Amino acid sequence: MKCDVAIVGAGPAGLLLGHLLRQAGIDAVIVERQSAEYVLSRIRAGVLERTTTDLMVQLGLDTRMLAEGQLHSGFNLADGERLIRIDIEDLTGSQVMVYGQSEVTRDLIDAAPERGLEVVWEAKDVALHDIESAAPSVSFEQNGKTQTLTAKYIAGCDGFHGPSRRAIPEGIGREHERVYPFGWLGILADVPPCHEELIYANHANGFALASMRSNTRSRYYIQVPLDTDLAQWPDERLWDELAVRLGPDAAAHMTRGPAIEKSVAPLRSYVFEPMRHGNLFIAGDAGHIVPPTGAKGLNLAASDVTYLSKALIARFKQNDETGLEGYAAKALARVWKSERFSWYLTNLMHRFPDHGTFERQMQLAELDYIANSRAAQISIAENYVGLPL
Repeated sequence: MKCDVAIVGAGPAGLLLGHLLRQAGIDAVIVERQSAEYVLSRIRAGVLERTTTDLMVQLGLDTRMLAEGQLHSGFNLADGERLIRIDIEDLTGSQVMVYGQSEVTRDLIDAAPERGLEVVWEAKDVALHDIESAAPSVSFEQNGKTQTLTAKYIAGCDGFHGPSRRAIPEGIGREHERVYPFGWLGILADVPPCHEELIYANHANGFALASMRSNTRSRYYIQVPLDTDLAQWPDERLWDELAVRLGPDAAAHMTRGPAIEKSVAPLRSYVFEPMRHGNLFIAGDAGHIVPPTGAKGLNLAASDVTYLSKALIARFKQNDETGLEGYAAKALARVWKSERFSWYLTNLMHRFPDHGTFERQMQLAELDYIANSRAAQISIAENYVGLPL
């Protein structure tokens, strides 16, 4: 098998890149180790920056997003006594779209066959070869047979645990990591949200988040220790704790219901450099992870793909390699700014095991400053809606 660009991973990053390349007439094939059903079952983020929605519009895959997604003009920080509304539309002129990552993925998967984008599902033992050569390849096993896909370039969009980043020789790459000493216990339920906008709450018991996937489906989280046993958190106990941490106003409007999904997710900040080696390019979670506090994971993948697709199109259409040569530096500049914002919000809104009264008072002082400073709110709003590409 041969193609122009072999893409490893059929998450949003790989699918977006594949569609953008096919739209430009470039032959791309995606290799994914899981089934389409498994990929769609993953419950992930739902706040989309303009960068991400613009890609869906560019691809002509925005019909369902525009019909079912929710445009939000602001979000809220809670300090235990009040809601501090960040009016992102007034402060930046932009909005964000609440539309689940699984819905974006479904739109991309459904459109692939009719647009000639080939996706090899359930490819086992995926491995990358000869990434420093002019003919790198991806090998995998399907239906008991070993297949090899040879390309001019490989895009590693296979997430944190995929083989792409590990294909870069030891000693070439550099890892930057911060593992947080807590996780998020999340519940997804078919109930209306308690507020029309997201609420990020800093409470003495720990962080909480009220978000939504639609007007009838809500997603809530609370901060918990990493070793939390889900069996110790029946639905009613979790709803009770959410009511305490989110505050009386949110609690008064909270509708309780049985969990569709409940899980504990660890939090980490992670960046791998470089995002290119030879003819392998890394994009999305394969190269960086952000804590979900800043809602940047999917959106960073979209900005990576924006840079990489333009660079690859210029290479194949104009034989211009400038974009490919500058891809890693350009992508990482935006990655680090998003890492900073996610790290900032995580430190502002969570309780850390080693924090004492001083750190608690610093958080409260910062929140009070934000509440009374338009300049502080502009800074937060600019980062929340997404910095310019």
